[in-house]
Amino acid sequence: MPATPSLRRTLAVIAALPLLTLAACGYGSEAKDDSSRQQVAAGAKKVDGLDSVKIGYFGNLTHATALVGREQGIFQKELGATKARYATFNAGPSEIEALNAGSIDIGWIGPSPAINGYTKSGGKNLKIIGGSASGGVKLVVNPKKITSLKDVEGKRIATPQLGNTQDVAFLNWAAGRGWKVDPQSGRGDVTVVRSDNKVTPDAFRSGSIDGAWVPEPTASKLVAEGGRVLLDESSLWPGKKFVITNIIVSQKFLARHPKAVEAVLRASVATNKWIAAEPDRAKAAANRQLEADSGKALPANVLDPAWKSIQITDDPLASTLGTEAEHAARAGLLAEPDLKGIYDLTILNKVLEDAGRSTVSDAGLGTS
Repeated sequence: MPATPSLRRTLAVIAALPLLTLAACGYGSEAKDDSSRQQVAAGAKKVDGLDSVKIGYFGNLTHATALVGREQGIFQKELGATKARYATFNAGPSEIEALNAGSIDIGWIGPSPAINGYTKSGGKNLKIIGGSASGGVKLVVNPKKITSLKDVEGKRIATPQLGNTQDVAFLNWAAGRGWKVDPQSGRGDVTVVRSDNKVTPDAFRSGSIDGAWVPEPTASKLVAEGGRVLLDESSLWPGKKFVITNIIVSQKFLARHPKAVEAVLRASVATNKWIAAEPDRAKAAANRQLEADSGKALPANVLDPAWKSIQITDDPLASTLGTEAEHAARAGLLAEPDLKGIYDLTILNKVLEDAGRSTVSDAGLGTS
């Protein structure tokens, strides 16, 4: 339905809001030194003359490529004598600020922060250069309080952060059911509680929220606490596929260091190939990296169902990004964005062709 002039003005104001609160706490957690898997091979050379490449990702299984590629030393192998350095984040807006500030060069991130960052910079700060994952997002509820989708009305539902990918998805879904929610405050026919994934299970256990629209492994953690999966977001998408994790790069870094970007993308493609061939070993590797980053591994009753719900892919599923941008505008979190040029899949497609693989599409949102 077309927006009224007043609504368009409101969306434009909301879209102009600064990136959100996590940035106030710093750009992310610097990761610990890596194990012997990360050691540089004798005689290895620096890529593009760089001492290091700074890589960001979240401690979510939806970022499995980054977790596994790091733990197995695959990024370091491709980068040679250029050190792979890492920072972990809890949500997308803080990672975008880190990219803008040069604190990271390349990052694994959800689609909504990538869209928001790109549009707020006038298309000048980042490019999406590859895909990583689809799926792995669920609405999990307290079955004593919510037994059907209509019961969600009037309840308190958590999302990870204002404007993050799951926040946009839930607000769009609620709007589709005819419920009114103020996107900024979260108040309305449903109360949206913005809650860090780390504390959402405690909030669920205490009863301060009635459910959550969250990525894995948080969704499976809630199920382990007695929650019930009321809706798998993949069921809302054609073919049950939608982008949940992209790879982004600073445009300055891409222009100056294309060989380093290619090395990281080769590592990503190689990691995804290994995940497909060795899913159980890859799952264990991801869990070891989660433990190294957070100090705590996931138990089997959380890890196993979470891992099964995620599809790892090199394809950025670009057509679904445009749809997610429409969802953000519909939810009142973004003015209608111009995403032309957000993708540059040139290097990824070269890597895929070199591996004898089919190339992937930018759905008309590329640089050419």
